[in-house]
Amino acid sequence: MSASENTTAGQEPPDPAATPSLEESIRQVTGASRATADAAKHSLRSLRRLASADFALARSAFGRALAWAGVAIVFGASAWLLLAATLIALLQSWGMSWLQALLITSLLSLLVTCVAAWRVSFFFQHTGMHATRRQLSRLGLFDEPSEEDPDADVQIPEGKP
Repeated sequence: MSASENTTAGQEPPDPAATPSLEESIRQVTGASRATADAAKHSLRSLRRLASADFALARSAFGRALAWAGVAIVFGASAWLLLAATLIALLQSWGMSWLQALLITSLLSLLVTCVAAWRVSFFFQHTGMHATRRQLSRLGLFDEPSEEDPDADVQIPEGKP
């Protein structure tokens, strides 16, 4: 395009006096990069403060939850003992011997204990972080399968995460 075509299209030719020098352009780019680096530094500092505050809140909440879980366990156990004593008294009032009433209550307690132990073992399997370890193995980290890893021989089809 010629200069006459630029003016006909509504555009004016660039003014050489308005264009900054190379040194000034480098100063502007350097200043902008410093401002960007400062903004990134402040963002990371804010993120670190947020994470620190969040971890402190989680730590405090975990301690309080643990204390209340202890209270719940103590009162739950005492409630079960009172309920078992009531069941034993009820079974005895229906004509059962002490031995039979105690046996029925004990079997009920053992049944609930077995179900709870089964559920605990089921949920503890999820704490092994098997998916994370598989992904780390794909990246070449920790790629030695251990004998106690139940997912070491699992083959993941291609195209699936």
